[in-house]
Amino acid sequence: MSGRAISWLSHRKWILMAIGLPVLVAAWWAFRPEKLWINVKVNEPAPVGSADSQPLYTGLLTGRAHPTSGRASIYQAPDGKRELRLTNFTTSNGPDVHLVLAQSTDENLKQTFLKSELNRVELGSMKANEGDQNYNLPDSADLSRYDTVVIYCARFHVVFGLAKLDKF
Repeated sequence: MSGRAISWLSHRKWILMAIGLPVLVAAWWAFRPEKLWINVKVNEPAPVGSADSQPLYTGLLTGRAHPTSGRASIYQAPDGKRELRLTNFTTSNGPDVHLVLAQSTDENLKQTFLKSELNRVELGSMKANEGDQNYNLPDSADLSRYDTVVIYCARFHVVFGLAKLDKF
């Protein structure tokens, strides 16, 4: 570097740091790189009254953008409440990962990186990226229509993995 460029940089290093630091913080927040190495495990017990619950649907999770495995099953309690249970579940961690129900006929599910919005029923943010977990299903979820469980990164529109549900 020439002496002139070094002089310019040394005079303006505070301006560069004032601009660069917020850019680095924003990039960290958007990508959350530490989540690539941190695994969160939860082991929730089967729902109370699960002995009385009737299994409705089940399917094996397979990976898309990230290795994903386990079983997704939907149970219905005698009072009509339905619950999705993930067992022996594992996937990669990431920012803003959600569990959703989608239609198996949705063309978006053929892609790993979605180009348009996924027609879905939101079940919430993932509790952890490993272990047994329970999620309540809204009464409005039509399981004859929304027949696929999807592990979905909402921030980057990426399908981590999915399971096509079949009748038990």
